[in-house]
Amino acid sequence: MWYEVKVKYSKIDDNEKIKTFNQPYLFDALTFTEAEARATEEMGKYLSEGFKITNIKVANFSEIFPSEHGDRWFKCKVSLVTLDEDKGLERRTNTYVLVQANDVKDAYEYLLEQFADTVSDFSIPSITESPIIDIFPFFDGDEAPLEEPVNTENVYTEASFSEEEESEEVTEDEIVDETEEVLED
Repeated sequence: MWYEVKVKYSKIDDNEKIKTFNQPYLFDALTFTEAEARATEEMGKYLSEGFKITNIKVANFSEIFPSEHGDRWFKCKVSLVTLDEDKGLERRTNTYVLVQANDVKDAYEYLLEQFADTVSDFSIPSITESPIIDIFPFFDGDEAPLEEPVNTENVYTEASFSEEEESEEVTEDEIVDETEEVLED
């Protein structure tokens, strides 16, 4: 789920005056608390002078289409047309997507590319520039989450055996017995 987090911070501009910004960023998170924690962590990397999170809300984007060629984010309203076969009526369902592009024309063309394989008909009633500065997906690219075991004492992996121990076979029963012994202590 995407959360829009507004971050307030101050910077000194070129004229040596303090300028305050209150800008929205988009974070991929499971809860409001996680969105706040991720925002605090990420913004701490970029804003050394301090900042304040002023608002967190659920963003209503069904898809996000980043592009390496774009420098701004555009909120696009897409109307999907479905046919109700029982009643013989067309039904329109609106959804919002966020597209990264240089301008409205690029956003429109990129959106058409993304929806080219869509089976149902669709229309794009509106494209507006979004105030969102940047997005922070949970994982970039093909990265997989690193899951650390909570209790590493009883975790056995191939890497945990030395070359001498590799020749010995460890059965599942032995591992279970050791685990039970530790739990009894």
